[in-house]
Amino acid sequence: MSVASMKERFDSAEATSPFGIPDMDVLRGGRRQAVPMPADLFGDAWQLVSDVAEGTGAPVDYAAVGFISACASLIGGKRRVRPYAETPWSEPCIIWAGAVGDPSSKKSPVLDAITGPMRVIEADHAFDHQTRMLAYFADCERAKVEKQTWQKNVEAAHKDGMGTPSMPLAAVEPEEPQRRRTMIMDATPEAVGAILAGNPAGTMHFRDELAGWLTSFERYSPGGREFWLEAYGGRPFVIDRKGAKAALRISFNGVSVLGGIQPAKMADALLGAVDDGLVARFLWAWPDPVPFRRPRQLADIGQLEAIYRRLDGLQWGRDEAGNQTSITIPLAPEASDLFYEWGRSNSEGIEDAGALYKSFCGKLDGAVLRLALVSELTAWAIRGGPEPETVSARSVGAAAEWVDEYAKPMALRVYGDASLPLVERNAAVLARYILKLRMDRVNKRDLKRSPHKSHLPTMRTAQPLDDAVAYLCDAGWLVEIGGRGGDFTGRSRGDYLVNPAVFGGN
Repeated sequence: MSVASMKERFDSAEATSPFGIPDMDVLRGGRRQAVPMPADLFGDAWQLVSDVAEGTGAPVDYAAVGFISACASLIGGKRRVRPYAETPWSEPCIIWAGAVGDPSSKKSPVLDAITGPMRVIEADHAFDHQTRMLAYFADCERAKVEKQTWQKNVEAAHKDGMGTPSMPLAAVEPEEPQRRRTMIMDATPEAVGAILAGNPAGTMHFRDELAGWLTSFERYSPGGREFWLEAYGGRPFVIDRKGAKAALRISFNGVSVLGGIQPAKMADALLGAVDDGLVARFLWAWPDPVPFRRPRQLADIGQLEAIYRRLDGLQWGRDEAGNQTSITIPLAPEASDLFYEWGRSNSEGIEDAGALYKSFCGKLDGAVLRLALVSELTAWAIRGGPEPETVSARSVGAAAEWVDEYAKPMALRVYGDASLPLVERNAAVLARYILKLRMDRVNKRDLKRSPHKSHLPTMRTAQPLDDAVAYLCDAGWLVEIGGRGGDFTGRSRGDYLVNPAVFGGN
């Protein structure tokens, strides 16, 4: 072979690459795709909810679940919903909602905005509370005087050999009135119980980070997890307090819950405890991030506050003795039929599902009723007029659609990600980080330093990071660069080339 022909063959030869075809499914890490949220459940409130989300740069999903939970908490113990005329079964207006996303997903700003008017309402109630406290102090002083008079009468009766006179009711000190709490943020079960005793309509527990709450139930006292399980049901509850003269009786142990959680913390928070159904009570929202955008119009927070105030102002019913009680709203006949058909469909096929998802689906019949009640009363709060006497087929249909088309896929997305092996979760996080920064090479030591380490919180130690890098090597994303540091043998430098094909290159 001549030199010229050798050169021609060399020039025409294809360049070899150390990379193969990368497995792009690594990015998903087994994670299901996000789905869009149906709007019918929100009716005329959808545009308002969308404007609040857009104004904070967040996905509408976060504002929507925050709105649902806030409305449910303001209705609280004043209304219940019954599916059939032939059953005593009814559901309280309590909804737990979780917003899933990374720290940069704007969960906190949008949840703060959607719950902001609740703080204003609570502040307004504080003025009434001050008036009631003044009356309470006056009644206490009157009780002291009445008790002193009664004690003198007892002494006189004893000297005269007469029977002991009964203590008058006016001599009994009244219970201190509790101020209206539309929202609490961090409290022990006993503290929450005291708040609920003075807030018979219930309240909302708002946590910026749900993971800390879900892993702290036994931190202060045993039984915390059981208390919160009861708080989803809204049944009467009694707390026996050490050293107290009497047990604390709660007529409506109902707390709606709202908060955010990071994907990296879900596994410990959701799977770290026994499956008692607590995490399965949550309706989850885990949308994809939205691009940076400029808001098109200012959200009408005044309208949001007006909706909340009307729900907060719902009147109690009264029993035969004149005591306040909840009013149970039945489904309209056609709504009952629709709910029955949906319930049959929902129960099919869940026997073969994973334990957590099976538990979630098993609670959805109650969730559909609660969502339908919120939808019906929210529509009334917007349009005005007489309060609805039944929950319509429109509201039940919208709630069923929302559960089937959104809540179920989002639950599978959350539970699937939480149950994924740690190495696969870490590899997905690292792969997405590489793509975001368009890194052409990585160094393991650098990844454990600032500014990278704050973006890779579960890989700050050597072994999890080593495992994630090895996983990406097997997936065709990375190839180790040979060589040792300096002129000495020893540990490799930990340098890796990134496959250009992951960016769409060759």
